[in-house]
Amino acid sequence: MKALFGRKFTDIKELREATENAKKRGVRGSDYTVTREVELSDHEFKKFCSDFFNEQPWIERTDGGSNASGELRCIRVKNVETGERVLVNTEGYEYPRYTAIEE
Repeated sequence: MKALFGRKFTDIKELREATENAKKRGVRGSDYTVTREVELSDHEFKKFCSDFFNEQPWIERTDGGSNASGELRCIRVKNVETGERVLVNTEGYEYPRYTAIEE
């Protein structure tokens, strides 16, 4: 699976805009592996997506990085009501350092 990850986006709006711009330019996504899935209510998901710099209680310092084959290891964050999904690679930080929209 591939996704267009970006570094230090502020919120979902900025991530969506950057993703669309990258697609228009023909940028290819990075390979990734989901190591864990977090399901959030619509309210919790919107709160999470409004500020990616907030530390999240479900993020552990060991989340993120890449595996031996070079795939990014990430958390899938899912809105249980809408099905929307955001991928998070923390690179050892306690906030979503790299994010992508999973299609």
